[in-house]
Amino acid sequence: MQITSDKQYKELACHIRIDCLKMCHTAQSCHVGCMMSLVDLLAVLGEFMRLDPTNPTWPERDRLILSKGHGGGALYAMLAEKGFFPKEWLKTYFKDNNKLSGHISHYVPGVDLSTGALGHGLPVAVGMAVSGRYCGSDRRVFCIVGEGDLNEGSSWEAIMFAAQHGLDNLTMIVDYNRIQCIGRIEDVIELEPFAEKFSAFRWAVSEIDGHNYQQIEDALNSLPLQKGKPSCIIAHTVKGKGVSWMEDTVESHFKSINDEELAQLLRELEAEHAV
Repeated sequence: MQITSDKQYKELACHIRIDCLKMCHTAQSCHVGCMMSLVDLLAVLGEFMRLDPTNPTWPERDRLILSKGHGGGALYAMLAEKGFFPKEWLKTYFKDNNKLSGHISHYVPGVDLSTGALGHGLPVAVGMAVSGRYCGSDRRVFCIVGEGDLNEGSSWEAIMFAAQHGLDNLTMIVDYNRIQCIGRIEDVIELEPFAEKFSAFRWAVSEIDGHNYQQIEDALNSLPLQKGKPSCIIAHTVKGKGVSWMEDTVESHFKSINDEELAQLLRELEAEHAV
């Protein structure tokens, strides 16, 4: 189905959120909050990017790196919805000797890079953008980062390199929910003034509501934001979005879901979907 309306994006995002909750509940794993803040971005990206689920290694596909690999369950769920692999695989999430590891793995169809240690994704995305240019390809490279990635010096080295080489085939999307595993960023490492930092590093910058499908679409359709510069989309998001008692909480990063909580959350999401 080609998505053409906010209602269809909302439906897809609801399915992804339900899948994520079931995955985390079955595995008794954490990272629910950082998955949920990503879902709406991934729902739109999955439609926007040039991909072929029947040929996941197609050389001319767009590339997507999820640098915050601990949120990988959301990307797995999106890929399953798009037909990259059977949805039955989602039941194996975070289980030993099974298909889907807790942090995102490139052994899964549709995943371009295994990530986990923060600050690694963007440097590889920069390399992919350079490679695409030298190959004469028009494929695009997207990298989703979190605040933890941007605490790392390797990310800022990559940011400087991308600007120096005018990589306008590269887009960094910041999942800016302002919460990390141990606290809010104002209590860990404050990143503001954020947009001004990227502008000073010679990137083209756009700020959007990361849960507003029209704003996400408009930003992606505007790429590159400026010819000759890499693009940065700062997506203001809510950690735990769609999970009522987890929204905008630090504990949503590490709290697992019990049977009663899962039942409550599924009722909430299914009721919202029915509206």
